[in-house]
Amino acid sequence: MSRGFVKEDDAQAPPIVPPRAALPPGSPNYVTPNGLAQLRAELATLEAERSATETNRTGNDTDRSHQLSLLNGRLALLAERIASAKVIDPAAQPPGEVRFGATVTLRTRQGGKVGFERTFTIVGVDEASVKEGKVAFVAPIARAVQGARLGQVLTLTLGPQPEEVEVTAVTYS
Repeated sequence: MSRGFVKEDDAQAPPIVPPRAALPPGSPNYVTPNGLAQLRAELATLEAERSATETNRTGNDTDRSHQLSLLNGRLALLAERIASAKVIDPAAQPPGEVRFGATVTLRTRQGGKVGFERTFTIVGVDEASVKEGKVAFVAPIARAVQGARLGQVLTLTLGPQPEEVEVTAVTYS
């Protein structure tokens, strides 16, 4: 049948696949062993969801096709991210120095709230979660403290005014 006899409403828009967390061009995809395990668990979940959708013959075929396209897109992005993963074992990092995988505590000495402490762990972009205190290694605060040593004083320019902070703890777990 010619396209002239098909209603435009019947043509379904291609699915919009949500992008993965941003990784700057040319930047390696560092992950912790836990981060890689999370990516693999997500892959297993998506594959199971795709299998269930493929075998479910009830309902509208157009909706099923759309859902499968979306799942296949998400799976492709995830497979690409897993393939590019470079696992960094935090236990192999130099103690007392802030590197990938470090849990860092900073205490404000000047500018901002003096005495305020913040603790965060530097992780891969897919593992980052503000709620859990995990910051991506490409985040401004992570880049600002990487390479610092225990006891070192740094100037952070993350807001409207510079803030002087001291690295009071560096641990790897």
